[in-house]
Amino acid sequence: MFDLDFTLIPCDSGLRWARFMVGEGVLAPGTDEAYLDVCRGYVAGRTPIEALHRFAAQHLLAVAPADIPALQTRFEAVIRRELPAASRGLVARHQAAGDLCCIVTTTNEIVARPFARAFGIPHLLGSQPVVENGRFTGEYAGPLCHGAAKVERVEAWLRARADAAPGAGDAALLGPAEVFRQRVFYSDSRSDLPLLEWADEPVAVRPDADLRAHAQARGWSIIEHLD
Repeated sequence: MFDLDFTLIPCDSGLRWARFMVGEGVLAPGTDEAYLDVCRGYVAGRTPIEALHRFAAQHLLAVAPADIPALQTRFEAVIRRELPAASRGLVARHQAAGDLCCIVTTTNEIVARPFARAFGIPHLLGSQPVVENGRFTGEYAGPLCHGAAKVERVEAWLRARADAAPGAGDAALLGPAEVFRQRVFYSDSRSDLPLLEWADEPVAVRPDADLRAHAQARGWSIIEHLD
């Protein structure tokens, strides 16, 4: 399992999408800078995570849902050239080993999907924007895929896979922690501590100060450079 922003990629995926959309003439000039200002407020502790992602859903998805697939395809073609070689190598090594790979991110799934496709990762768990009457409402279905909610999303995803697998009658007797032999999660942020603690092998990637201290105290692996 991989976090996306500042883990697999060395930037904020929402900001990269915003700059692409402004560059394409789809969003008004300055939308990307307005989003960046909200991000700075979040980092400084002035803006709640919910407000940040509500802004993203309202302003970065200010298009018709029917236009999204074509925009995602164009965006994927751009970002594919930007993916860090080390990140692509890490994903490729897990895939070559036969590991089930998934991106687990707070970023909404509209923005995150092109990154997942560019990395060749078929599974994505992200925040889910609501569409009503042919428009994005600016709200999300259920809680953001953030903090402890990431654990809930992963457990539900693994449980669904176990239930759908051959011999599901036996697998259904097991919890999601027991279905897979080893669960590995890569992240840069203290906000992911619930899923890192849940994983069998937590890996801190370019960790923030709080995560670094926690990882060192727990003896977790730390990757300093993944770009």
